[in-house]
Amino acid sequence: MLNEYDKILVTGGLGFIGRHLVHALVALGKEVALLDNASSTMAAPTPPDVRLVTADIRDAQQLAQATTGAELVFHVAANANGTLSVLDPRFDFETNALGTFNLVHALALSGAKRLVYISSASVYGIPRYFPMDEEHPTRPFINYGASKLSGELFCLAFHHSHGLPVVIGRPFCVYGPGENPQEALVEVSRYVRWHLNDQPIQVIGDPDRKTRDFVHVSDLVAGLLLIADRAEDGEVFNIGSGEETSMRQLVETIGMATKREPKIKKIASITDDTYRLVAGISKLRSLGYSPAKSLLDGVQELALQLGDRPELPGGATIFRRGQQQRAER
Repeated sequence: MLNEYDKILVTGGLGFIGRHLVHALVALGKEVALLDNASSTMAAPTPPDVRLVTADIRDAQQLAQATTGAELVFHVAANANGTLSVLDPRFDFETNALGTFNLVHALALSGAKRLVYISSASVYGIPRYFPMDEEHPTRPFINYGASKLSGELFCLAFHHSHGLPVVIGRPFCVYGPGENPQEALVEVSRYVRWHLNDQPIQVIGDPDRKTRDFVHVSDLVAGLLLIADRAEDGEVFNIGSGEETSMRQLVETIGMATKREPKIKKIASITDDTYRLVAGISKLRSLGYSPAKSLLDGVQELALQLGDRPELPGGATIFRRGQQQRAER
């Protein structure tokens, strides 16, 4: 796999997804460099034989120097926290939109062979049908989705106007080991952390009507490697499990995985994201993608990895400035 590329760069390589991707590339025997601003409190040591480049993607000059010589680039670096995008929209825009512009501009000049842009299902906004395929309208209702969509548009514009070889992956709800509990908002690890601390699981919105497509980080990495290797330039791919899970079903799965009865605390005052969100993945399947990790297996492994009293989730889930979470028993 990836036989055309020898020198690979991963932006955001010290983050949750980036670390898993870097390890997978090292396992393939690739020469890997990772670019990161090293600001995360969860940043792990750089793997052996991987070169760390400390740079900020908002700085065009730093980025131009850091990307010189890279043949394949996975652009993972981003603000991935929707709440932060509401509270600090300028930071979110400068990181996700301007940072991506800086990268595609640098790569167009350096002559990189391929860019894989890691976008987000948030670009779709409120689902209009399901499962959602890649032709679904992109109408984000939160700043994070808008900034990630801006990054997509810059990638595709540079593909058409400068010949930049780029493919785009839109991950759905990614979970797995190594998430930063102070920043991660995907429900799986948050729910597991509350449950392992014998605290009620805080369910935002309607537990039955709110559904998600949860994809394990190992399956996401497999999907990213696949589109890097086989996809046509300029194409966009959903990356998910293709399975729909309600919040109540997730809670029940956590109970089965831990063999302990979960408690729920409903936060019914926030309904902004009470909708069905499930990925149509037939396009990615046509390249050979097949999700390997079931939700039950993923939750069991995560609970074992976290142990008995893991750090509790931090931060609230906010969609509008001034919004507050009010729990109902």
